[in-house]
Amino acid sequence: MYVPAAARRLRPRSLRGKLTGLAALIAAGVFSATSALILSTVPDNLREAVESRSELVARRVASDARTGRLPRTLRLTTVPKRSFLVQVVDGNGRVVAGSDGMLRRGRIAAFGPGQYEQIATREIEIPGLGHKNDNDYLVVALRVRSPEGDRLIYTGANLSDVNRGLMWLNLLVYVGTPFAVLTVALVAWFTVGATLRPVRRIRRELEEISGQNLSRRVPVPDSGDEIARLAETTNATLERLERSAEAQRRFVADASHELRSPISALHTQLEVDGAYPDETDWQEANGRALRATGRLASIVEELLMLARLDAGSGGPDRRVVDMSRLAAEQIERRTNPRVHIQGDLAGSAPVLGSPIQLDRVLTNLLDNAVRHASERVDLEVEADGEAVWVTVTDDGDGIAAEDRERVFERFTRLAAGRRLDRGGSGLGLPLSREIATAHGGTLEIADHGPGARFVLCLPQAREEA
Repeated sequence: MYVPAAARRLRPRSLRGKLTGLAALIAAGVFSATSALILSTVPDNLREAVESRSELVARRVASDARTGRLPRTLRLTTVPKRSFLVQVVDGNGRVVAGSDGMLRRGRIAAFGPGQYEQIATREIEIPGLGHKNDNDYLVVALRVRSPEGDRLIYTGANLSDVNRGLMWLNLLVYVGTPFAVLTVALVAWFTVGATLRPVRRIRRELEEISGQNLSRRVPVPDSGDEIARLAETTNATLERLERSAEAQRRFVADASHELRSPISALHTQLEVDGAYPDETDWQEANGRALRATGRLASIVEELLMLARLDAGSGGPDRRVVDMSRLAAEQIERRTNPRVHIQGDLAGSAPVLGSPIQLDRVLTNLLDNAVRHASERVDLEVEADGEAVWVTVTDDGDGIAAEDRERVFERFTRLAAGRRLDRGGSGLGLPLSREIATAHGGTLEIADHGPGARFVLCLPQAREEA
């Protein structure tokens, strides 16, 4: 729906203004509907009540007139004398009976019903009976037969109380309704303001939090409502961001250290070889340079893969992969004469994931096992319908219980690892766990006797047709 620009500018922009406007609009609608209902029913009901009371008095007087026992002075015992008057007029228009003050007064009305026992009602002004503003009366006329002849009975009820009540009712409706709407708007304005005050404090605190200082937290109100839960969620998010930023800083520092060492060594060696070209074995120097650049390429590749996993990317190539087939290919590629790899592979072990990343996990686990094994490495793959289990066990010295989580920290290398592989980066096992986590699985070190046992668990998938 098209909204003119001027109307859009008049719309409140803040949540406080919108809620206040909505509350005022609802209140205006409710009060307007209620006022309309009151104004359409209450005045008629008041006049009907007065008319019913006047008709009741007229019929009582008519009952006495029919029996011929109608006194000349009528005593009103059931209605206020101040607001009621009664006259009985004969066929010649003379007042033959009446309430106090009505006998010596002329006929108060000239109208009457056309038939006997019928009621006629009119609102007329009868001056001289009270205050100048109290001269409005509701007069009921009833025609009856009596032993003395036709009688016309008039009963009148003063409308001053009704008019006064309607005046206050109109004042209440036309003045009280806007005041009530304004009161609702003010209450809504201050209530919403008090409710949103913690939100303003949270916003101010967030404005002061920067990427260099993520240790601050927003205040949590003790209300226990949605705003309190929002503050708790915000603090939890800030805590995760702080941990992530700290891990990122450590990662950058460790990566720069790991890259600086081989680059510096390669640079120094090339400078020495260039300074003494006649004394340099260029074939051996080329081999050292190739090994150094190979290590650099491996570190960079692992860093890039870790960066992709940290960013939440599981890899573009996701399909059903048979872990038994990947394990068999790994065994076929390895020809280390010192260590024998014994495979115990299930017929089919399908998982959903990236073939390159899953093959990288097997490569890292087997490289680590072969490096630390004395003579044998066992590779087992099994599927139980819910998960695929890959177990890699070596017969080496094993890993102490206190170090089983440390080995999954980036750039962490135990003493045995530094001794057996001086060119390692300490990224293989952390990368393997990150890949397992990205595929919805786990990678743990299980209790074992001699040697170390790594257990990889991945959700099983349906095999492609």
